[in-house]
Amino acid sequence: MKELLLYMAKNLVDDPDSVTVTESSGEDGKVLELRVAPGDMGKVIGRQGRIAKEIRTIVKTVAQRSGEKVSVEIVD
Repeated sequence: MKELLLYMAKNLVDDPDSVTVTESSGEDGKVLELRVAPGDMGKVIGRQGRIAKEIRTIVKTVAQRSGEKVSVEIVD
């Protein structure tokens, strides 16, 4: 899941070298924290959060196919 999130985020932003994903265990499964450069935050979130919502949907769908629970948090 981490690699999928990295791939999607790096293709959305202008500064792909600043994209990082950290993985931790939460109460409801894995939590992936996405960090991007401050100037690229709008590109990852999108208008009214549409892109962020779609990123979360794709990651959750792929995780469910393998029987995992994964959530995505976009961190400043």
